[in-house]
Formats: sequence, structure tokens, C-alpha cells
Amino acid sequence: MSALTVLLALAPIIWLIVALAILKLPAWKATSVAAIGSFIIAITYFQADPMIMVSGALEGAALAIWPILLVITAAIFVYNLVVHTKAMETIKTMLSSVTSDMRVLALLLAWGFGAFMEGMAGFGTAVAIPAAMMVAVGFNPLKSIIACLVANSVPTTFGSIGIPATTLASLTGLDPVHLGTFISVQLFLLNVIAPFFVVMIIGGGFKALKGVFLVTLLSGLALAVPEVLINKFVGPELSVISASIVIMAVIVICAKLLPTNDATYEIQQAEAPKVSAGEGVVAAMPFILIFILLLLTSKLFPAINGPLASIKTSVPIYQGEGAKPYTFVWIATPGIMIFIAGIFGGLTQKASLGEIFGTLGNTVKNLKFTYLTIITVVMTAKLMTYSGMTIEIANALVAATGTLYPAFSPLVGALGAFLTGSGTNANVLFGPLQIASAQSLDPTNWQDLGFWLAAVNSGAAGIGKMLSPQSIAISIGAVGPALKAYFETNKDIPAEEMKKLEGEIEANVIMTSAFKYFLIFIIMHGAIAYFGQAYIHDIHRIFF
Repeated sequence: MSALTVLLALAPIIWLIVALAILKLPAWKATSVAAIGSFIIAITYFQADPMIMVSGALEGAALAIWPILLVITAAIFVYNLVVHTKAMETIKTMLSSVTSDMRVLALLLAWGFGAFMEGMAGFGTAVAIPAAMMVAVGFNPLKSIIACLVANSVPTTFGSIGIPATTLASLTGLDPVHLGTFISVQLFLLNVIAPFFVVMIIGGGFKALKGVFLVTLLSGLALAVPEVLINKFVGPELSVISASIVIMAVIVICAKLLPTNDATYEIQQAEAPKVSAGEGVVAAMPFILIFILLLLTSKLFPAINGPLASIKTSVPIYQGEGAKPYTFVWIATPGIMIFIAGIFGGLTQKASLGEIFGTLGNTVKNLKFTYLTIITVVMTAKLMTYSGMTIEIANALVAATGTLYPAFSPLVGALGAFLTGSGTNANVLFGPLQIASAQSLDPTNWQDLGFWLAAVNSGAAGIGKMLSPQSIAISIGAVGPALKAYFETNKDIPAEEMKKLEGEIEANVIMTSAFKYFLIFIIMHGAIAYFGQAYIHDIHRIFF
């Protein structure tokens, strides 16, 4: 391979790095140019048939629209509806009343509720909402943001009803259950240790673990263990949203049975109104319905899943070598179930149909640039793959690192999320590259290694989101108003202290503070990826 060939193959990625990280262009503009540039390079230097590349781009658009954008729209719609009906305020009240120990409350909000929001909606909500809630009850704003960024690093791969993992499976042709299981096995250790970092960030070091070590350990296992089991028996869609319920239940039970009495970490909260069990169920009804509908239409219930999954249309879109028809599954897809749950959940919360569909209309309107970003980034990935650009990059990476490539593979996924702020987009950009790298490393028996490296990419994407400018900007946007509201209700805070706290929630301060945690996680993930590959066959045999 020539240096020019590799450079041109890398050109769309180099452009995205420059456009997003240096030129600070809006994501939709950067990805649109990347898609156009990929097409031009494919039909000129790589001599791909223009019509075949057009068909590849159209297949990318189809995949982006159904099911990726369908799920994203549905998830954000339900979240917006719960905010509109004020049910989110009820949920906030219930959570913040569990304990006065800031360490346990941080676990509940940043780790448990953050995982729930990631599994439900994703797209920054898992950092923005818990961090704002923490500041509203008196947490340090910088520590709240860092704790939520760290907590969000591991659930990201199964966020928005598992869309990053299922998208990666669709794009690469991998079985989603196998892929999800590999991801959850790789992330097991990180899932266990992440809540310890949350406690240490909030409490100021290792000393903060005294008295809450057990609840912290159990809350980590409450994500790690259910995530593996749910992926194995159901699939990626419910793995984090279900595990998050287990996390919150474990923390609440521990807070009641093993109360802490350490004045050092006590946080003073205003008296909140009591929420009855009935009010709590109504507030959570859309999420309860989502869980029930996704479970009933999963492969655990073949009598329901089978007939619904048969309602589909296969369309031959891509016309190149090895082309397969693209299949639209019209009913048995998570996005449809989430929409149904949202509508009936909203009616339960006394919202009118006008309010419900008005919220849906506003959601679609506000997501228009997100739609364009995701469509063009999937187009770019398809064009790079079908033209041979991806395999050229993979061969160059493997030639540069040799058998050590798996140790460096998490950096690829992390880079994708750093640039795009999205685990889904990171998987779309670099998932095919990981498969191509596996083929380059082991041409005759690459399948298991392909699963392994694709899983590495998806897991590492969450780690990259710790430093993503988009994630940081979303957190600042949510925490800033929450901090001002806290100042208004606490007039006795000195002006110097206010100025200091406001000065801490700057992008450069947050990124610098989060970097050490990013470094720890990415090194650990690299070690897991490298040494764990020796056990791929054992993992496959145990779980499948």
C-alpha cells in the first residue's frame, strides 16, 4: 500500500478531526462535507463505480432513518413528554429524598439515575439531568459534572435502548446478542469500579469510601452482572435500562438498611413534598411501559416476536459485490414500541393528544440537525467501506502496530466519540474499521476477533465521551441555570464563593479535570482488549 492511498483513505476522518476539533464547525456541516468528500475520493482515486457508490450511500441513509433515527426520536420524545407533564419533577423528588449522605445520593443520581437516562434517552441527558439535579440539592458543580461524565462512560454503549450496539451489529452483520455479550464481558471490571470513582470524586479521595464501600461495590455489580445476563438472554436493547433499575433499587435498599451517619458528608436539603407510591408509578409509567413492551416483543416471547417480526419489507438498495437486500422491520422494532409507550404513558399522566403530538412535533423539529448529522455519518461509513477505504486504513494500522493492535483499538472508538459526541456515530465511523483490522490480523479465522474488536470499539466510545466537547457543552448548559437557581434560594453564599463556583464550570477546566479518569479507563480497556483476546473462544463457549 502506498502512503498516498492511506492518506486519501484517511481524508474523511482527518477532515472530521479538523472540522470538529479545530474549526469548531457544526457537526451536520462537517459530516455532510465528509460524505461528499468520501464519494469523490471513492469514484476517483479508488475507481469505484459511481452508481454503486450512490446505492451504498442510499443504503446508509436507509439504515440511519430506520431504525437509528426512529429510536432516537422516540426516546427523546418520551423524555420531553415526561418533562412536559411535570412527571420528571416527581421523579427528581423521589430520588433526592432517599438519603442525606452526599456519597450515596451521588451514586443514586449520577450512577443509577444517570444509567437509567442513558438507557432510556442518551444524547447527553444522562450527564445533563443528574448533574443539574445534584447541583440543585447542593453539590459542587464541577464535581457533579465530572462524576456524571465518569458514570456515563460505561452505559453509553447500550444507551437509547441499545442503539449504539444494535447499529454496530446492523452495520457489520454481527449478531447483536453475541456482540452485546462480548461488550458486557469486556466492560465488567470497568462497570464495577466506575461507581468507586464517582464516590471519590464527590467525597475528595479514597477516604470517602469509608462507610460506603459495600453499597458502592454492590451498585457496580448491579450494573455488571445484569448487563451480562440481559445481553445473553434478551439482547442489547434492555441491558442498561433494566440494570439501572437494579442499581437504584440496591442503593435505596442499602440506604435504608445500612444508613450512614457521617456528618462530614451530610448534605442539607430543603424539605420536599412526599410522593405517594401511586404518584411515583404514574410519573414512571412511560418508562414502565417501555420496559414491558420491549420485553414482550423480544425473542424471549417468540409467540409475540415471531408474527410481529414477520411484518417486514426487504429492498435491494446496495448494488455492489456481495449485496444483500436491506430489511425494514415495521413493528417489532424498539422505536415503534417506545412511541406506543410514550403515547399511552402520556395519557396516563393526563396529557391530551394535542399535547402529546405537539411534543412529538417539537421533538422532530429540534432534532433536524441531528437527523442530518447521523444520515451523513452513516453514508460516510458505507462509502468508505464499500470503496475499500476502510480496509486500507485497517491494513495500515495493523502494519504499524502488529499483534499489539488490540491494545490500541480502544483509542479508535474513543476518538470517534470524542469527535462526534455519540457512541452510535463512533460505532458507525469505526466499527467497520475494527472488523477490517480483525480480517487483516487473522485472514482465515477472523470472526471471533471481529466480534471482540467491534465490542472494544463500542465500549471505548463511552470512555471517549468523557472528553467530548459536545458532552461537556451539554453539561455546562444544564448545570449553569441549576447553579443560578441554587444561588437564588441560598442568599447566604458569599459572592466570592459564587464567583469561584461559576468559574469552575468552564469547558477547559472540566476537560482537564476529566482527563485523568479518561486515561485510567482507556489504559484499562486497552489491557482488557489485548490480554482478553486469548480467552475469546472460552467466552464464546461459556455464553453460547
